[in-house]
Amino acid sequence: MTGQDHPTTKATSAEVAREIAIEQSHVDLVYAELAKAQTRAGLIEADGLARGRTDRTGDVRDEELTGLFERDALVFNAARRRSTLDTQYEGLVFGRLDLDHALTSGQAPSTSAAGREVRYIGRLGVRDDDYEPLVVDWRAPAAAAFYRATPVEPMGVLRRRVLRCKGSDVVGVEDDLMVAEAPEDLVVVGDGALLAALTRSRGARMRDIVATIQRHQDEAIRASARGITEITGGPGTGKTVVALHRAAYLLYSDRRRFESGGILVVGPSAAYTAYIERVLPSLGEESVTLRSLGDVIDGVTANRLDTPAVAAIKGSVTIRRLLARAAADAPPDAPEQFRAFVGGQAVRVDRPALDRIRAQVLRNHQRNLAAKAVQQALAEAAWASVRDGDRAEFMDRFDDHLEVDAFLQRWWPQVDPREVLLWLADAERTRRYGHGVLSPDQCDALSESIRAALAAGTWSVADAALVDDLAARLGPVQEGPSEERGFYEIEEFEDLTEYGVTEVRAGRQGTRWTSSSSPRTPLDPRERLLAGHVETPGEYAHVLVDEAQDLSPMQWRMLGRRGRYSSWTVVGDAAQASWPDAAEAGRAREEAFGTQQRRLFHMDTNYRNAREIFDYAAAVVRAQVPDADIPQAVRETGVEPTDLTVSEGQWLAVATEAVEALLTEVEGSVAVVAPARQGAGLTALAELSDRVVVIDPMSTKGLEYDATVIVDPDEIAAESPGGVRVLYVALTRAAHRMTVLRPA
Repeated sequence: MTGQDHPTTKATSAEVAREIAIEQSHVDLVYAELAKAQTRAGLIEADGLARGRTDRTGDVRDEELTGLFERDALVFNAARRRSTLDTQYEGLVFGRLDLDHALTSGQAPSTSAAGREVRYIGRLGVRDDDYEPLVVDWRAPAAAAFYRATPVEPMGVLRRRVLRCKGSDVVGVEDDLMVAEAPEDLVVVGDGALLAALTRSRGARMRDIVATIQRHQDEAIRASARGITEITGGPGTGKTVVALHRAAYLLYSDRRRFESGGILVVGPSAAYTAYIERVLPSLGEESVTLRSLGDVIDGVTANRLDTPAVAAIKGSVTIRRLLARAAADAPPDAPEQFRAFVGGQAVRVDRPALDRIRAQVLRNHQRNLAAKAVQQALAEAAWASVRDGDRAEFMDRFDDHLEVDAFLQRWWPQVDPREVLLWLADAERTRRYGHGVLSPDQCDALSESIRAALAAGTWSVADAALVDDLAARLGPVQEGPSEERGFYEIEEFEDLTEYGVTEVRAGRQGTRWTSSSSPRTPLDPRERLLAGHVETPGEYAHVLVDEAQDLSPMQWRMLGRRGRYSSWTVVGDAAQASWPDAAEAGRAREEAFGTQQRRLFHMDTNYRNAREIFDYAAAVVRAQVPDADIPQAVRETGVEPTDLTVSEGQWLAVATEAVEALLTEVEGSVAVVAPARQGAGLTALAELSDRVVVIDPMSTKGLEYDATVIVDPDEIAAESPGGVRVLYVALTRAAHRMTVLRPA
């Protein structure tokens, strides 16, 4: 219920102009203070730099180190403050509250402005020279009434006003009245801030909703930072932007905890992260790590999607048994026996003994952290093969033997988890690892998907979770310098070519081994897959997951490793799920959350879609998902979606006409959502305008457009892992217009 529900007199154009002028006067004052604050921050930064200058040479004394530290801290904080001020220029002041504290005690409103307080709300707090607040930060408790006041519970608010600005210019105001009748001196302008905002065009990036947050959304944003906060609701209910505003609020309310520990925001795709990336900086926060599911892990970047069948194999926890076997196996081309002369004695350790050593060591160590343990176990096996002479002398000679190092370099190297995943390109290996775990056909499909990655030089999104699982098993790759050796050790060097080593150079910098394999070109697809390093996952203070219903069990495990001690915000809608086994994903999700307290916020109002569009989409999903969470659309355009039939070979022509028509009807973005079969032939549509994008159904998750052209909805459902649920996603992306193309 908003101000337009009460009988008020519509403001005249002269009154509106006067109200805008009043607000402009205050906004001008705020920007003047902002300019002074920017100048002060610049002076502090310059002063900090000056403090660190010194003409001294040679050793730096403790007091000089202290001075350098103080300088760096001063410069860093001043630069960050200046950056914050610089990024808040657009729409800095967006709200005003006219408060009458008599309302809080149940009394009648004051009849004059003398008994009222005016409070301006903005993206950050600004004070004047006397330290009086000119703008209250939207996250501050004093701003809560801007979002929570209603006519039923006004919280002392007479009028809530939203200021529409372009830069520092006020171009309009929209009011909500919180009492039955406005006092005579209080002008009420417009049709209500929320409905006015809903008619605005969609652009290439998500807008923040900081000026139009509703009470139920604000309750989710300001919920306790502890435990698990779940935000559910159907399409268009504002779940994503509420979650992002929550991240900004958490950083404001407990900055020490969340800035030092970090907030990880995870979305479904790179298109999604590009779409939302400006929201948090616009709210005054940049201390957030924003990742898509394909690049949660350092060392893996993926946008490519597997087929639904392969994605189901890679996403199920069943594959962990296969990965465990791979992680414990010998690398391809590893030697199957160890032979050497140690102290004049012939030593031989055959494959069965080597297999026992491998199993014994891996019972108690991660593979990449077991170099010393495996060398010791090999030494014991070597001694057992001779048992002649002095054991201590034998062990000393064995530990310093070049042939031991050469053998271990091939038999027990440091293993990159991505390399282990690439072993699955070998169909025979994959079937061996998958015996009793996957069917032969599933093993072949898995192996083929890895060969496809090798051919393309790109991982799939599902591969990221497999790499993370392998990394947890193997341990971090150790890249320390080789142990220094002396020249005398070359005496026992005989022939290391069977271990793939063609040259040994020993000296003060240690021993350098040259492999017989030729160097690869930097453009080799395999090199692209192995570029960078897979780092040990960091722990975050808070993890925010959007489109959570799409996460596979393996992806939940991946995020769980980064959030063992975190609080969580989880956003989702089961009716839009692309992961088919909700029960298995639910178990993995609960394991990631642990025993923390849960709280649920449900959004039931669709602010995005016109009612005509959403009714169309709801009918489609209800036919197969009768228990879908269907929100109530609050806006109408009077224009029903258009259904067109397309003859074979005419997809581009008909789609072109549809897009051109929509470009004349809406001011913002137009998306052509097409399945793989037709999508490749429609890419030219993006050349019609910079407002047009051609996109696959899965990549539309979390996005919104002014208008959409939905190409072959039955094929979208057939090719998608979630079937009609993914089609439902595609059908709910448009705010104002939708055209659906079906085969004739």
